[in-house]
Amino acid sequence: MYSQPFSIRLYIEILDPWHLECYLDFMKKSKIILIDMDGVIADFRKGFFEQYKERFPDEPLPEPISDPAQFYIEDNYPVEFKEAIQQVYRSPGFFIKLPPIEGSLEALEEMSQSENEIFICTSPILENPGSAQEKLAWVFKQLGESWRRKVIITKDKTLVKGDILIDDKPEIKGVCKASWQQFLYEQDYNKHITDRPRLNWKNWKEVLNI
Repeated sequence: MYSQPFSIRLYIEILDPWHLECYLDFMKKSKIILIDMDGVIADFRKGFFEQYKERFPDEPLPEPISDPAQFYIEDNYPVEFKEAIQQVYRSPGFFIKLPPIEGSLEALEEMSQSENEIFICTSPILENPGSAQEKLAWVFKQLGESWRRKVIITKDKTLVKGDILIDDKPEIKGVCKASWQQFLYEQDYNKHITDRPRLNWKNWKEVLNI
């Protein structure tokens, strides 16, 4: 069986000059766009607060103590709430119940009609053993089977090849030098970061220029 690179080379070799030029032009224009899930297309914070109230109706969270807001929810509240907060998002069923961020599903569908390759690239929570399976189920529920086949689940996104990563996390570390450029999805906990492009689901087409 031929390897993928050989198959591509063989395909290029049998193209006539006009089709070869069109193919190479397409390859230059096409980008691999990776899209984070939690805080980008799935509303992690909104879902968390809804589920926290259900689980601890008599123990409301106090006002956040951190300014600016922190990426990890438990870092925004007194330490005595840490265990309860973690219990919520580490529990079975947490991820499948998350609501989509407004405009995210429509943006993904529109983006998928472009000449680019679009993938959802998300990290599991290891303390929640079912998180990876629930994330796949969420994508199937919200976007359908074709999108479930485009999900990449990894603890290290620097290992994934791409041109653009849309992610809300302020700092993404890994073992490799990332091949992608991060476009920061705007959230209150990253508003202080100005060293990279920022976008939301209202202005994404203008920012990405696609």
